[in-house]
Amino acid sequence: MSDTERESMEFDVVIVGAGPAGLAAAIRLKQLNPDLSVVVLEKGSEVGAHILSGAVVDPIGIDRLLPGWRDEADHPFKTPVTADHFLILGPAGSIRLPNFLMPPLMNNHGNYIVSLGNVCRWLAGHAEALGVEIYPGFAAVEVLYNDEGAAIGVATGDMGIERDGSRGPNYAPGMELLGKYVLIGEGVRGSLAKQLIAKFGLSEGREPQKFGIGLKELWQVKPENHKPGLVQHSFGWPLGSSTGGGSFLYHLEDNQVAVGFVVHLNYRNPHLSPFGEFQRFKTHPLIRPVLAGGRRLSYGARAITEGGFQSVPKLTFPGGALIGCSAGLVNVPRIKGSHNAVLSGMQAAEHVAEAIRSGRAHDEIAGYEAGWRASDIGNDLKKVRNVKPLWTRFGLWLGVGLGGLDMWLNT
Repeated sequence: MSDTERESMEFDVVIVGAGPAGLAAAIRLKQLNPDLSVVVLEKGSEVGAHILSGAVVDPIGIDRLLPGWRDEADHPFKTPVTADHFLILGPAGSIRLPNFLMPPLMNNHGNYIVSLGNVCRWLAGHAEALGVEIYPGFAAVEVLYNDEGAAIGVATGDMGIERDGSRGPNYAPGMELLGKYVLIGEGVRGSLAKQLIAKFGLSEGREPQKFGIGLKELWQVKPENHKPGLVQHSFGWPLGSSTGGGSFLYHLEDNQVAVGFVVHLNYRNPHLSPFGEFQRFKTHPLIRPVLAGGRRLSYGARAITEGGFQSVPKLTFPGGALIGCSAGLVNVPRIKGSHNAVLSGMQAAEHVAEAIRSGRAHDEIAGYEAGWRASDIGNDLKKVRNVKPLWTRFGLWLGVGLGGLDMWLNT
């Protein structure tokens, strides 16, 4: 085998990322045409390995993808939201905002507190039952193009590379996975999405994307400290008025609690440590008693897209499309993106399935780009399009007030 020769496999559709978007796309493709060959690449050692547990999920996407999911005994949506609290934190106390003051779109009743990793594993089971091939442990490192410049697949990374970059005794070159269409759902700031956005100018005419960092821990707490279904969102201490961000506490099932902290990455203080502020947050009188005597099970951090409606890049390119967080579809005030991820995967899949049915390949599925703004995704993001800019321009207190007013006016 020469230096450039790699084995290849051919599919109808290649999907990068076994998150909610990628798995929803795979399931929808097989629902529409069971004969399609679909593969999903996942860089984690297993599906869900790179998903931070603990999220409040709007079930709109799952309801459409798998309408009968509530009848399944093994579904992961075990904890409906039963209480929804919004709080302003100070160093020694907190003020709870009355729910009637909150814009209706911030209401979490009807949503579910879940382990998103478990949701992805459950979706993967559905996908595999339909015949989708899922390859965990394989990271896509390169987009492949034909002579016309259209995406025709991806290549996985070489295996058996030594620390110094040389080839070890177990070296094996990466594989090429070729498809008629490629869907990129690798998450925030994924390497392939960045390459595609730059190559095809997908961000031209859009506002620059904004980012935050979210830190999250999953705790096992004492039964007396556990309130299944309780959702707490808060802002204020320990962040100052000039630093954007917020915090949350979600009570899942089995005496587990997810505690998290988000910092917008436009903070001016070069000495600010998001991790350090997160640790301070856990000492607050509202949070410390919940965690007292408990045990941290897992922890992690991830980037969050915060640009919103006006920063979403063009979602299609010759041969494929961006889905999920690769497309920047997070609703920042709601701190939710998984519902839009599922919906985007479904929408892209529907346009891809129709293109393949028509005998097309490697062209642009323009209907996906043309239609998302008029869909539930666009409606969800457009309602809050002014909120993050207001926070950024006017700071914590005035910005939050103006953002809340804007959400009321867009209800």
